[in-house]
Amino acid sequence: MKSDPGYFGNDSMMWKVNKEITVLFGGARALLMHAAHPLIAAGARQTSFYQRDPWKRLIRTLSLQNSVTFGTKEEADDSAHRINKLHEVIKGKDSVTGKIYDALDHEQLLWVHACLQLSSLYFYEKTVQKLTIEEKNQYHKENMLSAELVKIDIDSMPKTHEELKNWVINKSKEGEYLLHTDVAQDVFEIIGGGPVPGHIKPIWPFISFTAYNTLPSEFKKIYGIKDTKLKSFLVNFNLTLLKITRPFLPPFFRLIPPARWANQRINKNPDLKFKDKSKI
Repeated sequence: MKSDPGYFGNDSMMWKVNKEITVLFGGARALLMHAAHPLIAAGARQTSFYQRDPWKRLIRTLSLQNSVTFGTKEEADDSAHRINKLHEVIKGKDSVTGKIYDALDHEQLLWVHACLQLSSLYFYEKTVQKLTIEEKNQYHKENMLSAELVKIDIDSMPKTHEELKNWVINKSKEGEYLLHTDVAQDVFEIIGGGPVPGHIKPIWPFISFTAYNTLPSEFKKIYGIKDTKLKSFLVNFNLTLLKITRPFLPPFFRLIPPARWANQRINKNPDLKFKDKSKI
């Protein structure tokens, strides 16, 4: 029986980028960008997810991306459905800004989507290889499916990766679009040294240091992160070292578990389920 390749398959840009272990860097960076948006922070405050299980909240930032990229179509749809049902009840009036937040609001959904896409591609280029404009736009086009699955109006989305990047930059420069709230501070501290699984702990200081110091300037201002020549040198040196050594690493250290699972499902065992990915 032939395995369902899912929405993309292993020759897609989504697969090419999202399989890399460095998506953890992108996830941590994206989470900091998410939390700097006060209305995204308000939704997180309502659920108290950061306080109850901060590691699970970080992983959930990547969960839809992983299931849509590497799961079957049915598994991707189920994952999106669960997230959409959760989003239906996350709404109210933000106690900090007095504005209405709604997890199904187009702009708020697009912010979450865009920050993760920008961070994923940023670290792919820093740790694997440069991408052409065409490759970035192909990733953007494919990732619009992920956006559509979580009810983002794709007709109202920026049409290219560069347009999406400029949208985030321009929004971040608007007065009080970004704020340092209690949730932003919680996320900052979680990324800096919150509870992470034992197998991640040895590399987590590097991930958090890199996530902090590769943020766009407007976000660094929010978190009070100061640029120094030493920080810049250390970030560039370590990312370059990772890029050089990456080709020599075995798949276990180079690819995320969902990608290794998907390879086995497509090439060896079509009956594997997405929940089995932790066994690979």
